[in-house]
Amino acid sequence: MLFKSFNLSIDAERLVSRINKLGQIGRDGDSKLTRLAASETDKAGRDAVVSWMRDAGLEIAIDRIGNIFGIWRGPDSGNQAPVLVGSHIDTVINAGIYDGCYGVIAGIEVINTLREAGVVPSRPIAVAAFTNEEGVRYAPDMMGSLVYAGGLPIEEALATVGTDGTLLGSELERIGYAGTKDPGFLQPHTYVELHIEQGPVLERVGIPIGAVENLQGISWQRVTIDGVANHAGTTPMTMRRDAGQAAARVMTFLRDRIASSNAPTVATVGCINFEPNAINVIPSRATFTVDLRNPDEQRLKNEEAALANYLKELAAVEEVSISVERLARFEPVIFDADIVELVEHAANHRGLQSKRMTSGAGHDAQMISRICPTAMIFIPSVGGISHNPREYTREPDLVAGANVLLDVVGHLAGVQ
Repeated sequence: MLFKSFNLSIDAERLVSRINKLGQIGRDGDSKLTRLAASETDKAGRDAVVSWMRDAGLEIAIDRIGNIFGIWRGPDSGNQAPVLVGSHIDTVINAGIYDGCYGVIAGIEVINTLREAGVVPSRPIAVAAFTNEEGVRYAPDMMGSLVYAGGLPIEEALATVGTDGTLLGSELERIGYAGTKDPGFLQPHTYVELHIEQGPVLERVGIPIGAVENLQGISWQRVTIDGVANHAGTTPMTMRRDAGQAAARVMTFLRDRIASSNAPTVATVGCINFEPNAINVIPSRATFTVDLRNPDEQRLKNEEAALANYLKELAAVEEVSISVERLARFEPVIFDADIVELVEHAANHRGLQSKRMTSGAGHDAQMISRICPTAMIFIPSVGGISHNPREYTREPDLVAGANVLLDVVGHLAGVQ
């Protein structure tokens, strides 16, 4: 691949300053950061991002699901499809400051840098801030990009009821971000998402840039086990129909199966609830979630089938009834090979070592990959910590990732 050097660098001080400023929006009295989708704090964060887009001279467009786009149309770009970059700015509860936000702010910074250098792109460049990527207040996660890519009808998404009983569509209107554009109005030529790794690999191997070539498939299920409540002291262990014990066996099964496998599968039971949830009562019901992930679709299907078969056997052995509800299912994504290679070339040009990687987390890129060539760039997360106030990435890594994005976007946009 012929890689063109632009010999430009982003404004590190502006990049880091904006990350920190956005990281202060949504803090409560205990200094915990929370910007749930379509909340008042999300509005404040959106307002800041839109102001930075306007400062960069970008045309602002907002679609009906609330996705924000800042668009730079060069004098010679005409109506060509844009190179799209970005991520999201909504957070989990008690979050860190980099997840998603880094990709949006770095995207604005890339355009700022190119404009200030007087360069001219052959095609438009746009920055997106997608709605409700985290899925904390409204399900599913990655909703804005999913709707944008045509994977979820807009009316269904707007009618989503949140954990607090609100409707997403009404809340977007309330905060002033119910746009008029139809999702998908801006069909991208390519999409590149810059993101912190949210895992320990890059830091552990001492490599600053991850060229993300694929993304794990995700299977979310809710399992409900119904047994019989009874006295904890008078019921012999052999005569119980204990939903809690059955749930524990599922967790042990998953751990042992994954541990004995050579496949890169991961399994997590992240939520669990017992009824009646009393210390001296055998649980009559256990409800819990199972999160299965694997970068290979067939292996993921195999793990889903193994769990289903085990639940059938368990129901008979423990004399309980078991039902399963599918919450979400996304197939693995293979990113565009040419863009992945371009990321490697850009890193090499900057004197940065890179590593091909699999993304263990879901990202907007997996949705946008349905409609255009897509890839991701990772930078290290200290300690592999994310979704946590201790989430941290060092400034040199933030700058390095943004400069690699600058070169990749410049190449894709045909910067002269």
